[in-house]
Amino acid sequence: MARRALQRRRRSQLLNHLIAYFGVMVIVVPINAYTTPEEPWFLIPVVVWGAPLALHVAWVMELFGKRRG
Repeated sequence: MARRALQRRRRSQLLNHLIAYFGVMVIVVPINAYTTPEEPWFLIPVVVWGAPLALHVAWVMELFGKRRG
């Protein structure tokens, strides 16, 4: 039972992280396209925030298990 609650809480936290990420990107990309379309600086926040987001996904999927052996 406690394991299911933990999984539910992790999924909820990931959903919040995804909503924040995509919400910010929806704002940042058009600002970049409007202000300086010749310089794709929007890629910096996409990658810098996307990497921890990918780690968060892996954590929720429990890919960081205990080592055996």
